[in-house]
Amino acid sequence: MAAILPRRSRRRVRWKAYLYVLPAFAFFAIFLGVPLLQTAQYSFYDWNGIGPSTWAGVQNYVDLILDQKLRDSFVHAGILIFFFAAVPVVLALALTAIISRGARMRGMSIFRTLLFLPQVIASVVVATTWVAIYSPNGLVNQLLRAVGLDSITTAWLGGFATALPAVGLIGSWLGIGLCLVLFLSGVANIQPELFESARLEGAGPVREFLSITLPALRGPIAVALTLTVVAALKTFDLVYITTHGGPGNATSVPAYEAYNRAFNTGQVGSAGAVAVVLTLLILIITVFIQKLQPKDVE
Repeated sequence: MAAILPRRSRRRVRWKAYLYVLPAFAFFAIFLGVPLLQTAQYSFYDWNGIGPSTWAGVQNYVDLILDQKLRDSFVHAGILIFFFAAVPVVLALALTAIISRGARMRGMSIFRTLLFLPQVIASVVVATTWVAIYSPNGLVNQLLRAVGLDSITTAWLGGFATALPAVGLIGSWLGIGLCLVLFLSGVANIQPELFESARLEGAGPVREFLSITLPALRGPIAVALTLTVVAALKTFDLVYITTHGGPGNATSVPAYEAYNRAFNTGQVGSAGAVAVVLTLLILIITVFIQKLQPKDVE
């Protein structure tokens, strides 16, 4: 049709197409683009959010390297990537291999629903619930006492060595259901004849998974990694509700540091620098992960 229409008509059609995109673009520009540009502007100033600001140049970005607390927050975010992304993806792949072979087992749909349930619960509710679970008299310590491991019971969210892994395990619990749904959707697109052929040739469950299922899940794995890694890097609500970045700064993460500096300590410029660097880091990691996508996946 494009070859039949004259050039002027083709241009008119293109401009009409842009009109459909305009509302979404306007929403993005007003509520995301403009605030992001303002944040980048604030990052070059020393400002307490109320009084006059003074030009700071790149000093706020230099502080990201020199300030031990800020450096630690990015290190903690890197550790959370392991819990939020690596653990859920590996466990979800294992569950996918089991469920895909036992898809006709009774109660499988209920099992999938229970695993996905954390995704539909408000994160504030999730965090509050896990605070109770991790408390000195909570479920974790009660189970440990029940099996005779009283010596290792502790206030999990209050220890310097245990607080960050405890928060990370909450992220693992949240991410498994999401990854599982993505992987099961990918498995549903695999032709059943491939599995039947592999079984006729004597392939076992492990060989079948490595040769057929795993290669077919490259796209869903890339999507799962993108979502979970971004969730780890931008996590704020879990940290804010469970530990407030403590004890000390043992669970401080960039998003929490940006909030704390902007609204509690009056360091808006420093908070802006943290937010800008975190945004760029998320974009870079996302682009890198997208390279895992198969070429034929759009």
